[in-house]
Amino acid sequence: MTTITEIAPDLFRLSIYVPDFDMQFNHFLVRDEEPLLFHSGLKAMFPALREAVQQLMDPANLRHIAWSHFESDECGALNDWLQLAPQAQPVCTLVGKLVSVDDFSIRPARGMTSHDLLCTGQYRYRFFPSPHIPHGWDAGVLFEETRKTLFCSDLFHHFGNVEPLTSSDLIEPSRQAMQQMQKGPLAGYLPYTRHTEGVLRSLAGLKPQTLAVMHGSSFSGPADRLLLDLAGVIQATFDQP
Repeated sequence: MTTITEIAPDLFRLSIYVPDFDMQFNHFLVRDEEPLLFHSGLKAMFPALREAVQQLMDPANLRHIAWSHFESDECGALNDWLQLAPQAQPVCTLVGKLVSVDDFSIRPARGMTSHDLLCTGQYRYRFFPSPHIPHGWDAGVLFEETRKTLFCSDLFHHFGNVEPLTSSDLIEPSRQAMQQMQKGPLAGYLPYTRHTEGVLRSLAGLKPQTLAVMHGSSFSGPADRLLLDLAGVIQATFDQP
């Protein structure tokens, strides 16, 4: 079952909770002249997500399908969406396009840097490279400049079937999730490098007002302090001798 919540004007969170993982998988649809979907989702989730999108618009009219880094829950169902929406283009970081996506995708991707602007009508997007944040050298985060929404992928990941949107601090739930992950087979999933703090500081400088979080509650409110504090939590958890 997919839960649909409008977390900001024209921004819809499509959430599927998986009890076995105690985790939400969140996908974000922006309804505009050229609609954009951030996270194509796992292939197995495609039928449920297609039905959810259909409640909001004709899925065949999607124009842009974007994600952070090459991973199955980020872009596993990409080709299913591209087959359904004949005018849709994949959108990712330039590194992602060059190293993975154009070999995988049935249509070439638009590879973006922070200097490139994607306009979908009312809304304007830039892709900010964030290598290894959350993970993968092709990683990036998408920023919508008009309403200052940061589509931040696995950053601020936390567990539970939580509320769609919060204005509460996400740092402690994120810290607990990192510590929990460190005890399992996916330990080390979010590396800390000497570039981590600088990247998060630059994202804080964007002054986002909404964080579209892939796993857990999204956040509404000034988010720059959260991004600055997250750097310290990542360092404390992963920068171990």
